[in-house]
Amino acid sequence: MIKIIFYSYLKCSTCQKAAKWLDKNGFEFQLIDIVKEPPLFKYLNLALEQYSAHKKSIFNTRGNAFKSINLDINVLSRKEIIQLLLSDGKLIKRPFIVYEGKKVILGFNEIEYAKQFM
Repeated sequence: MIKIIFYSYLKCSTCQKAAKWLDKNGFEFQLIDIVKEPPLFKYLNLALEQYSAHKKSIFNTRGNAFKSINLDINVLSRKEIIQLLLSDGKLIKRPFIVYEGKKVILGFNEIEYAKQFM
């Protein structure tokens, strides 16, 4: 059985589309509200490893929470970025999916999901 942890914001239409795609394709997942319970430190660290060249892609840059912080992400250390993300789940790109505990998938793209999960 594939283990998928799905961090989502209930009002996020992209998260709803991603969950529907996973359901339609027969994948079970653990659903966690990203605002009430942001991803664990180790998963945020994994995301930063995977997206090290594009740290900003881990952030929900279109959201009000990000726009209100007015920080240059590129000058922050990895630890500072993780602390910032843990302080407000709305700062994190969503859906934030942890696949088998080894890979993080951000956002929703049907073609990318098919490549990753099929």
